[in-house]
Amino acid sequence: MHPVRIAVQLHPQHAEYSDIRRAVTEAEDLGIDVIYNWDHFYPLYGDPDGKHFECWTMLGAWAEQTTAAEIGALVTCNSYRNPQLLADMARTVDHMSGGRLILGIGSGWFERDYEEFGYEFGTAVSRLKDLDHNLPLITERLSKLNPPPTRKIPILIGGGGEKVTLRIVAEHGDIWHFFGTPEQMGRKSRILDEWCARVGRDPGEIERSTGVDYEKISGDPLELAEQYHGLGFTQFTFGLNGPGFDMTPVRPWLEWRDRVNGRS
Repeated sequence: MHPVRIAVQLHPQHAEYSDIRRAVTEAEDLGIDVIYNWDHFYPLYGDPDGKHFECWTMLGAWAEQTTAAEIGALVTCNSYRNPQLLADMARTVDHMSGGRLILGIGSGWFERDYEEFGYEFGTAVSRLKDLDHNLPLITERLSKLNPPPTRKIPILIGGGGEKVTLRIVAEHGDIWHFFGTPEQMGRKSRILDEWCARVGRDPGEIERSTGVDYEKISGDPLELAEQYHGLGFTQFTFGLNGPGFDMTPVRPWLEWRDRVNGRS
């Protein structure tokens, strides 16, 4: 099983960039393993026209600001950039960070982004088809770039669709991310294993990642951690909103991570 990793997703909304920069430093100082943002153009909750910053420009800054944590988008919207360009962007941030980029990607869903920025929204089916088509192009372009990436850039695929998305994960993903109750996530994880068997992939190669809705946890939060871990999930992401980006809920999970990984 993969080692346990704790991640935060810093929602790039309702905050000054100075607040985001401070939160990145705090996350790195705490020993958080992965720092994510998201790839949208408008806030997803709160004031729909509130402050918001762009994803990949920010990742370039984080690459220079951090030294240990991995960084990435949870997740990049496949629709917003040419796949060849996205591969080159990822390779560049990979080098800027010294090999700490995770290329998170999904098919897209936030209709306002599409409408306001002039992208064709299509349908859920068409967007998944586009993702399925583009992932091999991204991989191919990464293999052609000079200089090449510093490592095989891990591809994180977000989504839980059982007929298409999990098949795409089985074929192309190094990390799978979704969210739900342990029962729901255990079921989807088993379906991912079935897709791996169909496409000839070792399911153990794919890191299982889920979001932690800490505001809805009743009782001991680490009991929930143990439940997910028992189902094979090893990466846990806390979504944090600005301007405060309060990391208090993350601290006991970091201690639990160290115990599970044999660091303490």
